Amino acid sequence: MSKQEKKITLYLNEFKNTLKIKVDEDLLTKVTKGLGPSIYNADASKVSGSDAKELETVKNNFLIKKLGLSASDKLDEAITEVMDQMGSSNRNKYRVMVYYLLVLKFKKQSVYNS
Repeated sequence: MSKQEKKITLYLNEFKNTLKIKVDEDLLTKVTKGLGPSIYNADASKVSGSDAKELETVKNNFLIKKLGLSASDKLDEAITEVMDQMGSSNRNKYRVMVYYLLVLKFKKQSVYNS
């Protein structure tokens, strides 16, 4: 099993066991690949829900640049909802999982169809 496959298995287990969410494994794999080597860096692989600068990065670099959303699309509200969905006591807010949930929230799966 490759390092990437191990990470995907980790995310699938987190979704299934912690969040109790059924996942589209193909989309999760595409989101994981899209993040490249950052998934292997302990700091970069997670999103701090209490760090305003971090949440701005998610908004600007992912929602606006990657997904093509506009600033008027209630982006902050969506990020807050995803953070709440992942749970305030959950210290493992993996970036892949946050991005996956945001892709679903905005129905932007087509961004990953290539």
